[in-house]
Amino acid sequence: MRVITFEEPGRVRVGLETPAEIVPGSVRVRTIYSGVSAGTELTAYRGTNPYLNRKWDTERRLFVEGRTHAYPLSGWGYQEVGEVVEAAPDVADPPVGSLVWGIWGHRAEAVVPAEKLVGHLLPPGADPLGGVFARVGAIALNAVHAADIHLGDQVAIFGQGVIGLLATRLAVLSGARVVAADAIPDRLELARRFGAAETFDVRGGSVAEFTRKRIAGADTVIELSGTHLGLHEAIRTVRRGGRVVAAGFYQGDGVGLRLGEEFHHNQVQLVSSQIGGVASWLSHRWDVERLQRTFMELVHRGEVEVAELITHVVPVERAAEAFDLLDKHQSEVLQLVFRFEE
Repeated sequence: MRVITFEEPGRVRVGLETPAEIVPGSVRVRTIYSGVSAGTELTAYRGTNPYLNRKWDTERRLFVEGRTHAYPLSGWGYQEVGEVVEAAPDVADPPVGSLVWGIWGHRAEAVVPAEKLVGHLLPPGADPLGGVFARVGAIALNAVHAADIHLGDQVAIFGQGVIGLLATRLAVLSGARVVAADAIPDRLELARRFGAAETFDVRGGSVAEFTRKRIAGADTVIELSGTHLGLHEAIRTVRRGGRVVAAGFYQGDGVGLRLGEEFHHNQVQLVSSQIGGVASWLSHRWDVERLQRTFMELVHRGEVEVAELITHVVPVERAAEAFDLLDKHQSEVLQLVFRFEE
């Protein structure tokens, strides 16, 4: 069966993989669509992912000398949608023939523990493409939860890619007044349609100065540009004692991040949000599975419109071309999806 593999930095191959055998407690899912997370997957494509250069010690939760992963990297993928085509004799849920969303990578099929797909069925009539947003939607919701938004809060959201746009929508649903910041006019227009009260083109000046003139600074900023300069400007944008949620996947050294300035003088809270877990103060009630299901419920109820975020649906055979486009012309792509079935 077909699988996408990063052979080395900048080189993608669609190869073949032997299908796995069905085992007790599992189902076989045939992939229809597989969504790409531009930020994370470009780190594998470019070779900048810290797992390729450092070893993650799971017990001590430290990066140490060595490496966690090495090329070739097969089956990376952020969210898949497929049809259950076979089930082990001891499995009744999900039933054969149902459409499910989950994570099994950019491959034509996978054998998945059935328990991991409970509650992941797409309702009748739902567009299967919507299922590729469960994971990125959970990342956005996780960041909004970490921001601890209250009704009437002034929130700035840096970076209006897919996750930033979803965070904008979710922050609005949470009662915030959102200023959306980005350098791409089309994305700022989408942010307005997703409920942003104001937008700011970062090519035209300082978000911090803009917000302080209009609203005396933001209560909270969610930083999703993934750049250290963006993080520094986010710190400048919040009021004294305000919170910055750093939810981007920052690469390399923090050039441009000057912590002796506003961060120090305004006693800014800096909180990391990462989909490996939920905000610590919510962990007794929330987990990643609940984040994903909650987001998909919002999609199915029509409270979050995801269809217009899809800009490219590409046959899996063109994976190398698609990643080259994403690498060199990232501003032209919002959600890229691989299609496995004709």
